[in-house]
Amino acid sequence: MGGAPFPRNPQEAGIHTLARRALPPLLALVLGLWGLARAGSMWRDESVTWQVAHRPLAGMWELVGNVDAVHGLHYLLVHTVFRIAGTGPDAALDGGLWALRLPSVAATALAAAGVAAAGSRLAGERAGLLAGVVYAVLPPVQAYAQEGRSYALVAAAVAWAAYLMLRERWVAYGAVMLLACWLHEFAVLALAAHAVTARRAAGWRRSAAAVLVLLLPLAAVSARQAEQQLGWLGRPKWQDWAAYAAVAAAVWLLARRGALPDRLARAAVPLALLPPGLLLAVSLVHPWYVDRYVLYSLAGLALAAGARLAAARGRLPWVLAAVLLVPAASWSVWLRTPESRKDDALAVAAAVREQARPGDPVLFMPARRREWLLSSPGVYGSLSDLALEHTPAASGSLWGTELPPEEIRARLLAATRVVALTDPEGQPLDPYPREAVKREVLAAHFDLCSVTQLHGARLTVHARRGTCP
Repeated sequence: MGGAPFPRNPQEAGIHTLARRALPPLLALVLGLWGLARAGSMWRDESVTWQVAHRPLAGMWELVGNVDAVHGLHYLLVHTVFRIAGTGPDAALDGGLWALRLPSVAATALAAAGVAAAGSRLAGERAGLLAGVVYAVLPPVQAYAQEGRSYALVAAAVAWAAYLMLRERWVAYGAVMLLACWLHEFAVLALAAHAVTARRAAGWRRSAAAVLVLLLPLAAVSARQAEQQLGWLGRPKWQDWAAYAAVAAAVWLLARRGALPDRLARAAVPLALLPPGLLLAVSLVHPWYVDRYVLYSLAGLALAAGARLAAARGRLPWVLAAVLLVPAASWSVWLRTPESRKDDALAVAAAVREQARPGDPVLFMPARRREWLLSSPGVYGSLSDLALEHTPAASGSLWGTELPPEEIRARLLAATRVVALTDPEGQPLDPYPREAVKREVLAAHFDLCSVTQLHGARLTVHARRGTCP
């Protein structure tokens, strides 16, 4: 007889099954560790995690009471990791980038295992294996596996909550789903997808109600912080809608004409489409949409793709999958470069170290770009922060508080040389009085001596009229 032999005994069968189930998390782990330091770079959102998680617990508690409560649990986790790893506060001086990102790597491996477990429960071991593999290789999943933020952890919690829902382990489901929501509130949108899957299950309704009630304290605090946290966002761009349409089209192609088992379709399709769709719709009124806030919805796409591949007959689906691996592989390589993120705080700090003199006044335009140096206190501490009134730690804020506009003007007029850190050309300028006075005084009283273009940033050196070298 042809074909692969059956395992000879139950023990061999168990080992065979265990090996298959270990493949998705192992693949996710390998991909996560590959190029984890990203050539020694760290973008500004990760820098926020770095500098906040290095504050004492009392300082972190004060911060989340004022701003960024949505990330408070993640900061506490990373704070604990840093304590264990013994990292110092200066990201440029030790190997702390691994400690910063390892929680996300581990969470992505857990998420891949959770997707595989859910797929196995819904459509068999082969479908689960393929779903977990698909999830692990998706480029957005790989990107957030290597970021020191909470999104990979949220995705892992949602994936395992889905599995526990399928097993009807309602207490455990509620606990894991609550963890996901406390890691990031927008995980609550997964409840809408689970409502479609669970349908009339009374256990699900009780668990979902408990999650919503226990999420209220965080929601109440973060609602007061919404303008500070999300005020920078605009309404969804055409690229956001196009990306959502592409995912929706892929899900439709995978699920059309009953190609997926009904139970799997009821789990995968709502998870893939409802959370991002709802957040996009809400963002037409309240601009809150960012794709990483609903990263966990990609588990639905992976479930559908894994089941379809498992049921595929003939070579065509596998040929298509192999063709898609070519651009995915190129994207994966690019994700491990500094250029794959919006900026590089450590490269900015290195440029300042080279060009600034000890004691030089430094100006951040806008003030939130102070983040570029806060994770490199060795560089930041050698400069005079011209506009700063209270440090981030002293003010219980992310970037500190700045002086009133007239005091900023007076300090600028007393300076003979200023190092400024600004966004690249073409970015919108903040209209606030503090930012306007910085631009006005530099334009009226200083010459631009040099411009250094950096990835996602500009370093400019200004001197009083006629004194540039």
